[in-house]
Amino acid sequence: MIARMMGGDAQGFDPQEIARAAGLPSDPQAMMMMMQQVQAMFSTPSEGPVNWQLAHDHARRVAATDNDPTVSPVQRRSVDEALRLAEMWLDPVTDFPSTGHLGRAWSRAEWVEATMGTWRRLTEPVATSIAKALSETISNQLPEEMKSMMGMMGGPSSILQNIGGAMFGMQLGQAVGALSKDVVGSTDIGVPLSDEHMALLPSNVAAFGQGLDVPEQEVLLFLAVREAAHARLFTQVPWLTGHLLGTIERYARGIHIDMSKIEEAARDIDPTNPESMQAALSQGVFMPERTPEQDAALERLETVLALVEGWVDELTAEATANLPSSSALREMVRRRRATGGPAEHAFASLVGLELRPRRLREAASLWSLLTDERGIKGRDAIWEHPDLLPTAEDLDDPQGFSQRRKLVESSEADVDAALERLLSGGFEAKDTSDDPPEAAGDGSDAVAGSDGGSDGAGGSDDRSGDADDADGGGKPGNPSV
Repeated sequence: MIARMMGGDAQGFDPQEIARAAGLPSDPQAMMMMMQQVQAMFSTPSEGPVNWQLAHDHARRVAATDNDPTVSPVQRRSVDEALRLAEMWLDPVTDFPSTGHLGRAWSRAEWVEATMGTWRRLTEPVATSIAKALSETISNQLPEEMKSMMGMMGGPSSILQNIGGAMFGMQLGQAVGALSKDVVGSTDIGVPLSDEHMALLPSNVAAFGQGLDVPEQEVLLFLAVREAAHARLFTQVPWLTGHLLGTIERYARGIHIDMSKIEEAARDIDPTNPESMQAALSQGVFMPERTPEQDAALERLETVLALVEGWVDELTAEATANLPSSSALREMVRRRRATGGPAEHAFASLVGLELRPRRLREAASLWSLLTDERGIKGRDAIWEHPDLLPTAEDLDDPQGFSQRRKLVESSEADVDAALERLLSGGFEAKDTSDDPPEAAGDGSDAVAGSDGGSDGAGGSDDRSGDADDADGGGKPGNPSV
């Protein structure tokens, strides 16, 4: 079975050595019991492509390692006051009103509980595509005798899906649990992870400020302003969250597994050397190959994330201008968001997505320019529709974007004004009162005078009266158009 799955060459494969390297028992009875336990575990269907309960439980366990202290009443009050003050500081620098969301202080375990639903929404499209691709690929590689054996256990597809769901759930739980040790709030990755809440993690905020010559209260206030700014943007721009998730879904639909990479890696594995097996798996052989369409989707995602983080960065700098350490904290956050930490890299390797705004500085410069040119209201109006957002090319040329937007808005304003004038009857007939008179006695229609008379007889021009007399009956002409 291994030979057929890994390229057809079984030479050098010793089943006992493989079992020993994998830590499997040599006793057949113990092996049978283990297989029964594994079968019972994987035969339980999970909800969708991922075993979410397993992911949740493992994330909680990882978050609890390295000490996850509970949040004290003093910390909760401090976070609540910082977020309230942050809302007040933001009011003068943005046209978006306060959200009215409650401020929360979370432990890492509470962060996992509050955000797991969003993680499911973020990763399920990717997990579905990976599970489907992996299941189809491996099913096609299985020998017939193996398929027959799996048929008695529910079929190879269902078994592989359950195994894949459990594996992905464990990996996702590991990644989310690791992220809980790095994040300082509910919007650190540029996507709102919790609805109707602004939140900070006091233990992680304290860790963020370690090594900086900055008072802890200033660090808390600065991060509270960033959290509140994110909350305002995602609340007052209702299409933004769906736009980000839709981009991820478009990326996920094109995932496929390159089986040739797996076969190539298998040829280099020494079954008697567990380190060679780990080295092969660490080369990313299971990572899906990206298509041009996926690259385009990732570019759009990265651009929107940069615009979100750039807008928040600019507002935070304006709102915290009176904080002595504002500039230093701003630079530290910029570097942190642009490079990402180990936990973010682990998440990227899991789902093939890097939720990092590489072009944060360019986006912040663009929003600063738009503030100078349009004012606060005009800058925030850019978020009214996704079609109005700057593109990656616009980040290269902020001045050009501003000029292009002015031309488009000028054209739109002209069309709107003309349409409004048309609907209100503002387009009047041409005034021909000063034109040379037509032959009055031939019964032709009179032209409306300058007073706007439309029947050709009621105008103030004397010629109209003469024409009526000459006509014999003062019969009105047809309305002019």
